[in-house]
Amino acid sequence: MVNKPRRRKQVGHGRTYLVLGVVLVVIAVGVSYAYMAKVGPFGNQSTSTTTKGSVLYARINTTQGSFEVELFNSSAPKTVANFVSLAKSGFYDNLVWHRIATNPAVIQTGDPLTKNAGGDRSLWGSGNSSTHVPLEVTNSSLHNYAGYLGMARGSDPNSGTCQFYINTQNNTGLDGRYTVFGRVISGMSVVDELAAVQTYGSSGLYPEQPVNPTQAMLFSITILSSP
Repeated sequence: MVNKPRRRKQVGHGRTYLVLGVVLVVIAVGVSYAYMAKVGPFGNQSTSTTTKGSVLYARINTTQGSFEVELFNSSAPKTVANFVSLAKSGFYDNLVWHRIATNPAVIQTGDPLTKNAGGDRSLWGSGNSSTHVPLEVTNSSLHNYAGYLGMARGSDPNSGTCQFYINTQNNTGLDGRYTVFGRVISGMSVVDELAAVQTYGSSGLYPEQPVNPTQAMLFSITILSSP
């Protein structure tokens, strides 16, 4: 008779331990589920988080005004990284949109030989930087549509360095040959103003170059985390 209350007390503790155990399991499962939902079953970030974290923007300041672009970091990471590095270093400051073409319809800049609209104009378009980036065309959904940015290069597909272009019309014939790494998201009218600057034409003194370079200057590029 003396031991009966003691045994009932032990049973009570057992029930308490059982309830606590169930609660702990439920909490653990909930935490595990929340973690898996956030990072995925293999420890990788979810698609939405990766996409958001990979988006960068740039404000491009010119004589005709400013416009903003979205950079496709997830689709062309090496090209974007190179572009961002050059922009942050001031490499693109005070260069000329040295090529204003109609076939294909693009405006092009990034040549250090055009610095301050000086130098030998016969050499404009041949300048490079010390870095090179490979051709990045794995994302088949990206095209050379009007307003999209592409990386200029030489005859070698992997010879991109610093020069880039903006399509002023749809140029899908360039798809797969040049890295598309961004698009204009605001201020396309500024791009059109640059494209309208008077040039020497396709066979003039300085083919496709602006007659007055001070009307087609790239003043600077500022990298942004949001538009």
